[in-house]
Amino acid sequence: MKSSRAGLTPGPPPSKAKYSRLADSEDGYIELQFKRSPPKVPYKAIALAAFLFLVGSLLIVIGALLLAGSIEVTHPDRTIPVLIIGILVFLPGFYHLRIAYYASKGYRGYSYDDIPNFDD
Repeated sequence: MKSSRAGLTPGPPPSKAKYSRLADSEDGYIELQFKRSPPKVPYKAIALAAFLFLVGSLLIVIGALLLAGSIEVTHPDRTIPVLIIGILVFLPGFYHLRIAYYASKGYRGYSYDDIPNFDD
C-alpha cells in the first residue's frame, strides 16, 4: 500500500532524535531569545554618503561663488544648474550621514538599519 504523502521524506526515527530539556521557568522563555545581536555597520553606504556630502558641498560653494560673481564666467546662465545639482547631491549625503552619526551615538529611534545596505 502506497503512502498518501508521496515525495515527502519521513523524519528521523524517534530513537535518533536529539532532545534537550528546557530550563524550568514560569513562562517558558529564555533570555537568549531576546538578546539583540550587535548592529552591522554599513561602511560602504556611509562612505558613499560622505562622498555625496563632500561633492555636494563643493558644488554648492562653487555655484554660490559663480552666482555672486567672485568667479568670472562667460556664460552666466550655467551657474544656477551647478547650484541645483550641488543641492541635489548634498541632501541625501547629509541625511544618511546624520542617521549614521546618531546611530553610532546610540540615540533613540536611529539605527544602521535605516541606511540602505549595498552588500547584497
